Amino acid sequence: MEKLWAGRFSKESDRAADDFNSSIAVDSAMIRQDIKGSMAHAAMLGAKNIIPMADAEKIIDTLAVILAEIEDGSLEVDMGSEDVHTFVESVLTERIGDAGRKLHTARSRNDQVALDVRLYMRDALGELIGEIKSLVNALADKAEEQKATIMPGYTHLQRAQPITFGHHLLAYAFMLLRDIDRLQDVVKRMNYSPLGCCALAGTTYDTDRRAVAEALGFDGVVPNSLDGVSDRDFCVEAASALSIVMMHYSRLSEEIILWSSWEFGFVELDDAYTTGSSIMPQKKNSDMAELIRGKSGRVYGNLFALLTMLKGLPLAYNKDMQEDKEAIFDSLDTVSACTTIMTPMIATMRVKPENMRKAAGGGFINATDLADYLTKKGMPFRTAYKTVGGIVALCIQKGVVLDELSLDEYKKQSELFEADLYEAISLETCVNKRSSEGGTSVPSVEKQLKIVRAALEA
Repeated sequence: MEKLWAGRFSKESDRAADDFNSSIAVDSAMIRQDIKGSMAHAAMLGAKNIIPMADAEKIIDTLAVILAEIEDGSLEVDMGSEDVHTFVESVLTERIGDAGRKLHTARSRNDQVALDVRLYMRDALGELIGEIKSLVNALADKAEEQKATIMPGYTHLQRAQPITFGHHLLAYAFMLLRDIDRLQDVVKRMNYSPLGCCALAGTTYDTDRRAVAEALGFDGVVPNSLDGVSDRDFCVEAASALSIVMMHYSRLSEEIILWSSWEFGFVELDDAYTTGSSIMPQKKNSDMAELIRGKSGRVYGNLFALLTMLKGLPLAYNKDMQEDKEAIFDSLDTVSACTTIMTPMIATMRVKPENMRKAAGGGFINATDLADYLTKKGMPFRTAYKTVGGIVALCIQKGVVLDELSLDEYKKQSELFEADLYEAISLETCVNKRSSEGGTSVPSVEKQLKIVRAALEA
């Protein structure tokens, strides 16, 4: 297949150099976007009389046939082509001759690839946002189901205060809603067309960049031609947002791994999302969660690869930028794959409320509430804090928890204690009195659920 840049050179390039230079294995993923961009470009060329309208219509009709054949599998991409642009233009020219050779008028592969990447990422991010919404829905459904299930809340991985499992799950739902916002911001900032910037300086033809942009669903055009062909900020920004998504997935995966261990026993994952051991027949491993946790490093690596690739590039286009697609496409694919596994894994996860409640009963996680009990009776908080610290030490010495210490023992520490202290420090009271906005009480969790549902609908 003849190279698009043939003519200047007097000998063939080295075969190994051709293979090294080729990007078809990666950028063939953008063939639909490349064809649609070319159709919009051809329509503009015809409308502006830059090429005959008859040729423009022939190009558009033939490209539509090529796209249909790609979609139904009757046309396969030639992996011997230098890139997807070469392949499409070559097939087009083979079918309609010189009319096909007019398609590349008033554009360069530099602005063409910049366009294709934006179109591809816009489509991929749109699909991914929908997938993340499904995961948020799964978290919200499970949170609603478990809104009154008491578990220990942790700081420093030490039991801290009683919370509900629904409250805990909604923390991740809100993280992912922010991720959706970030990804939507990426789309908003990248949704400007670079087509018409040409190689770097624009063109001498009387083109209509805005008509092409409108036809392709962009909000406008990139105003500076140098920036249009050399900008990959949107790739870096997307890679950053995707890294944050994976950080959230990794944190949730870590907790699922802990919760499903014998040491915690808070949840059991469905068999469909676990594996066994080749030697230990009793094992049920949370391998899907572990893989998601591990793949976060891969997405982080892609972000650093993009930043490093771009950091020393002078304007405008440089071949280094061919490396952008492999990194960002891999991140998109990885996050999508993790999302489509995480969603049903959460939805089918079996919760063990009795084990959570038992764990919450130990560790003195109602100690803060005991201090609040004294504070509400007039004792300064710092004094109450110290008093309760002494009581916890006494309980440890006696091998009991706060609920089991006698009222006589309590009164030795402070005359403010009355029999109502036991109700005040019951786990149910501790949870349900935390009714402040954003707190763990059932009514508060229900309000948070409404916020999540409304955000998804919006």
